[in-house]
Parts: sequence; C-alpha cells; structure tokens
Amino acid sequence: MRTLSSSDLIVESSTTPERRNRRRSKQRIEPFSLEETSVVTMADQRTMAELLQASTEGYGGAIVIPAILVENFELKHGLLNLVTLKQFYGFEKEDPHAHIRWFNKITSTIKYKEVPNSSIKLMLFPFSIEGAARIWLEKEPPRSILT
Repeated sequence: MRTLSSSDLIVESSTTPERRNRRRSKQRIEPFSLEETSVVTMADQRTMAELLQASTEGYGGAIVIPAILVENFELKHGLLNLVTLKQFYGFEKEDPHAHIRWFNKITSTIKYKEVPNSSIKLMLFPFSIEGAARIWLEKEPPRSILT
C-alpha cells in the first residue's frame, strides 16, 4: 500500500490571471459645429402621456350596449359572481342552447327601474363565456351584436 506524499501532489498556481488580448474599436468623433440647425415642430399637440397610449381605433367590442339614462346605475358584484358561476367554454360536449336558457333565466330575474332588460343582458353576456367562446366573441366584427 502506497500513501500519498506531498511530493506526489501537483499544485498549479498563477500569480496573474489570464488576460485576453482584446482589440479596442476606434471611436469616430464627429466634428462639432456651431451652425444653427432648423428646429422641426410637430403639428401634433398631444401630451407625451397621450402619445404613449396604445390606439384603440378599430378595436371596438362586438356588443353594442344602448345608453342607459339612469344615474347611479351599477351591476352588483354578487350578480357578476352568479353569471360567472356557470360559464360556457365552447367545448364540444357543452350545449350552447342550454347555456343561453340558463343565462336568460338568471338575467330575467333582474329588474332595474328604467333600465331595459336587454341592456343588462348585453352587459352581462361577456362574463358568462370563457375560453374558445370568448375568442369567438373577440373575433366578431366591431359593433355587430345589437340584441
């Protein structure tokens, strides 16, 4: 049996780390000119915040909700929860007619003074669908669903 002695160990040590020979690119310095340059003014007078907002032109929703003239009208949170409880996903085994019957049953129980029931249904319908059904709705032409 042989034991390892200190003479058997090979230790490499370097006092300076390896350095790569890198070529430095020559920077081009443009000559500075004190000549006056023309100032370009913009015809668009929007603020920077307005310019940074994404355009929504052409992205109107497919569902058209008639104007509601009643002040302080809002849909309750519990109603939204009830509608989203049984969403239609557009799966092959789902029955779209059954979903519409259920949706009509839920929304027919809601009554707001001077608010047409059709407006309430149009507002709630997007909350009752998800998945492939929502994709279908988003692909419909803008302002194409009136009832």
